[in-house]
Amino acid sequence: MGELSKLKGLGPKSEQCLNGAGIHTVAELKAIGPIEVFVRLCNEGRIKPSLNFLYALVGALEGRS
Repeated sequence: MGELSKLKGLGPKSEQCLNGAGIHTVAELKAIGPIEVFVRLCNEGRIKPSLNFLYALVGALEGRS
Protein backbone atom coordinates (compact mmCIF):
# COMPACT_ATOMS: atom_id res chain seq x y z
CA MET A 1 0.00 0.00 0.00
CA GLY A 2 1.46 3.33 -1.08
CA GLU A 3 0.77 6.88 -0.06
CA LEU A 4 -2.19 7.44 -2.42
CA SER A 5 -4.42 4.86 -0.73
CA LYS A 6 -3.82 6.63 2.58
CA LEU A 7 -5.76 9.66 1.33
CA LYS A 8 -9.35 9.95 2.57
CA GLY A 9 -11.74 8.38 0.10
CA LEU A 10 -9.14 6.42 -1.86
CA GLY A 11 -8.24 2.80 -1.32
CA PRO A 12 -5.96 0.17 -2.82
CA LYS A 13 -8.04 -0.23 -6.00
CA SER A 14 -8.02 3.52 -6.63
CA GLU A 15 -4.28 3.60 -6.04
CA GLN A 16 -3.81 0.74 -8.49
CA CYS A 17 -5.72 2.70 -11.18
CA LEU A 18 -3.67 5.81 -10.52
CA ASN A 19 -0.41 3.83 -10.59
CA GLY A 20 -1.45 2.38 -13.95
CA ALA A 21 -1.76 5.95 -15.26
CA GLY A 22 1.74 6.76 -14.01
CA ILE A 23 0.71 8.56 -10.82
CA HIS A 24 2.49 7.22 -7.75
CA THR A 25 2.62 10.10 -5.28
CA VAL A 26 0.31 12.70 -3.80
CA ALA A 27 2.57 15.39 -5.27
CA GLU A 28 2.08 13.97 -8.77
CA LEU A 29 -1.68 13.79 -8.24
CA LYS A 30 -1.77 17.42 -7.07
CA ALA A 31 0.46 18.60 -9.93
CA ILE A 32 -1.68 16.93 -12.60
CA GLY A 33 -5.02 17.65 -10.95
CA PRO A 34 -8.06 15.42 -10.56
CA ILE A 35 -9.78 16.43 -13.81
CA GLU A 36 -6.70 15.75 -15.96
CA VAL A 37 -6.19 12.42 -14.18
CA PHE A 38 -9.81 11.48 -14.89
CA VAL A 39 -9.45 12.46 -18.57
CA ARG A 40 -6.24 10.43 -18.87
CA LEU A 41 -7.92 7.36 -17.39
CA CYS A 42 -10.88 7.75 -19.75
CA ASN A 43 -8.63 8.13 -22.80
CA GLU A 44 -6.39 5.28 -21.74
CA GLY A 45 -9.22 2.80 -22.18
CA ARG A 46 -8.01 0.17 -19.70
CA ILE A 47 -10.73 1.18 -17.25
CA LYS A 48 -13.79 3.38 -17.48
CA PRO A 49 -13.74 5.50 -14.34
CA SER A 50 -17.05 6.71 -12.97
CA LEU A 51 -17.85 10.26 -11.94
CA ASN A 52 -17.73 8.97 -8.36
CA PHE A 53 -14.04 8.29 -8.89
CA LEU A 54 -13.55 11.89 -10.02
CA TYR A 55 -15.40 13.11 -6.92
CA ALA A 56 -13.23 10.83 -4.77
CA LEU A 57 -10.07 12.32 -6.30
CA VAL A 58 -11.25 15.86 -5.61
CA GLY A 59 -12.29 14.94 -2.07
CA ALA A 60 -8.99 13.19 -1.41
CA LEU A 61 -7.01 16.26 -2.44
CA GLU A 62 -9.25 18.50 -0.34
CA GLY A 63 -9.06 16.18 2.68
CA ARG A 64 -12.73 15.21 2.49
CA SER A 65 -14.20 11.74 2.22
